[in-house]
Amino acid sequence: MAENKMTFESALARLEEIVRAMESGSAALDSSLALFEEGIGLVKFCTKALDTAEQKVKILQKDENGELAEAPFAVKAGE
Repeated sequence: MAENKMTFESALARLEEIVRAMESGSAALDSSLALFEEGIGLVKFCTKALDTAEQKVKILQKDENGELAEAPFAVKAGE
């Protein structure tokens, strides 16, 4: 069987489905617990993906000597 590689987007979409299902209140207790456990796993996956992306996002800036230097990406207020 081919391994199904989860993407951030697919994990987030599934997490949204789980939230809707749990908010509806129509699932039995066992099903709700299973959904909750799946949701926790998806949250961990998404958090890790965001942390990894944050570490990769860098911008080049000129330092005080006019040289290009790699610096962490920071969003300025109002952008």
